[in-house]
Amino acid sequence: MQKILIIQNKRIGDVLIASVIANNFKRKFPDSEVHFMAYGFTTGVLEQNPNIDKIIPIQEKELKKLPNLIRFIRWVRQQKYDIIFDPYSKTQSRLICKFSGAKMTIGHKSRKKFGNWNYYTHPTEGLETSDKFCGKAIEDRVHLIEFAGDFEPIDYAPKLFLSEAEKKEDWLRPYKDKKVIVLGILGSTPQKSMPYDYVAQVCDYISQHFDVYLLFNYSPHQKEEAQKILALCEFKDRIILDIYAPSIRDFIKLMAQCDVLVANEGGSVHIAKALNKPTFTLFSPYVSKDHWASFEDGIMHTSVHLREDKPELYGSFSYEERKKIEADPTKLYREHNPTLYLDRLHAFLKHHLG
Repeated sequence: MQKILIIQNKRIGDVLIASVIANNFKRKFPDSEVHFMAYGFTTGVLEQNPNIDKIIPIQEKELKKLPNLIRFIRWVRQQKYDIIFDPYSKTQSRLICKFSGAKMTIGHKSRKKFGNWNYYTHPTEGLETSDKFCGKAIEDRVHLIEFAGDFEPIDYAPKLFLSEAEKKEDWLRPYKDKKVIVLGILGSTPQKSMPYDYVAQVCDYISQHFDVYLLFNYSPHQKEEAQKILALCEFKDRIILDIYAPSIRDFIKLMAQCDVLVANEGGSVHIAKALNKPTFTLFSPYVSKDHWASFEDGIMHTSVHLREDKPELYGSFSYEERKKIEADPTKLYREHNPTLYLDRLHAFLKHHLG
């Protein structure tokens, strides 16, 4: 029996797509013991997954404290892992791998010229491009398990699992008379959030053309901003603001009962896809669509990006250029007026809602 650890200390979408490592490993080695380390606020996407034997929640701020990191490294050594996968390769996770005592540690090399200090027994580099339907972000993670054996045929699709009790929870009891679109009105960070007036414009367009409810999705700390967007909307009677999922696990249960997701690119999109719900994704100007646009066929899953609608506004779209845009994407966001893509949104919703 092999004992493995997957470390993914990043956001919700990253954790969900990294779970494909666990799914594929467990399929080939059903008797293996698979542990998954992730930030506590993200672990909802791992719960009930039969391919993960143990979830290890950590806190980002605590792990950055050297005494805590040393204690955690000692704990990892005591676990005697055979293999550790480190898809995101942050400083803390690299140090965990270097001193873990694991027979095999697999992670990406540092982008910095002098940043590689034998953290891994099997260092690798992210793929330059991807021609797979799953997108580069998922393929990069699956690429890591190739060092641990032959796992063909690979299952690239992240999955979410609900218990029977969770499936029976009725989140939408007062809203059974219409279909429900979950609208991701705010990104996980300000840099991933559309201008509020553009969000309101999208809300009003949907309300004018489709007999549906719009359920606003946002994080707990974003409630005040959600109220600002609501104030800009004309058809407030169509907007559901009184149903709120306080945790990621609750959002998964809620999304499972809704019909469609329209949202900024982020964790909610990956969750909807893993639940086999149609998605229309609005990409931030600095996010690479080639990297994060997974399973897009233009029908079930589709997206829009300013770089496709106004390519003249971009240069090489290199890593350096994207980081520069991320620092202040406001100007480019204003360039992506919803009138550029409302026809595509209409076609998408008409196909899925009638």
